[in-house]
Amino acid sequence: MGKRSGRAVEGRNAQTPPPAPEALRVRVADSHTHMDMQTPEVAEIIAAAEAVGVSPLVQVGVDLSSSRWAVEIAGAHPGKVWAAVALHPNEAPRVVHGDGAEGVEADDTDWTEKARPAGGLEALEAELAEIDALAARPEVVAVGETGMDTFRTGPEGARAQEESFRRHIAIAKKHGKALMIHDREAHDDVLRILEEEGAPERVVFHCFSGDAEMAEVCAERGYFMSFAGNVTFASAEPLREAALVAPTELILVETDAPFLTPKPYRGRPNAPYLIPLTLRRIAEVKVRDEDELAAIVADNARRAFGF
Repeated sequence: MGKRSGRAVEGRNAQTPPPAPEALRVRVADSHTHMDMQTPEVAEIIAAAEAVGVSPLVQVGVDLSSSRWAVEIAGAHPGKVWAAVALHPNEAPRVVHGDGAEGVEADDTDWTEKARPAGGLEALEAELAEIDALAARPEVVAVGETGMDTFRTGPEGARAQEESFRRHIAIAKKHGKALMIHDREAHDDVLRILEEEGAPERVVFHCFSGDAEMAEVCAERGYFMSFAGNVTFASAEPLREAALVAPTELILVETDAPFLTPKPYRGRPNAPYLIPLTLRRIAEVKVRDEDELAAIVADNARRAFGF
């Protein structure tokens, strides 16, 4: 199973990688990365991250192919890589309705390897059954990334997303795994569905995109909030306000690499070794000692994912 390509992926990875930042003194995890979309080989990605105090890495699936790959890579690098498996919210409408259907568009990360024909709900059920089987594996620490994404998905696509999300919630609860949520312009829907279905014991909002009010809601419900490199962007003041009010014991850090590269390297390829830049920005926002925050975030990841 090879690595992924696509216009957005190839364009970003063609840029010069940023230099390594100063190493963290306290090791933290990258709670969400896509090594199948990064140029270096997995062993190189792991080594570069470990050199700056970043370990372990959570490799995240977005469809069946990448979910299988995540499990394979986690098995090949025990303790250094863990897996998350799921159908991305923008994958579910493609499975049901096929590419080109009204209200169905591929994610702008463009990870897809080939066009999808319409398979209907039967195809979605079949793929979810395999995600269910993968989620039982010991290398898997989370069911995700799943959730809702209404950025460009129409009503028909949104219905497929919601059905898929509800099923992923059930799978996470069945196997006692964390639920890793992708939430893009869908806060109300995501929170509503979690309430209706009953949230798993551990919920992680990947690449947290809410404001301070959303952070307060997540805090009340005990949901982890994982902040990515966009918390460093000049335009991201609402995100920094969310990080400020988020309880420190519910904060995680991630790259979502190769995307969301933190300042001052925005637009260049992201990778787990750049986690220190994001953690240090959050420490500034929360006026916390870097080592103290790193120790708390590391413990949070252990509690969230059980590794």
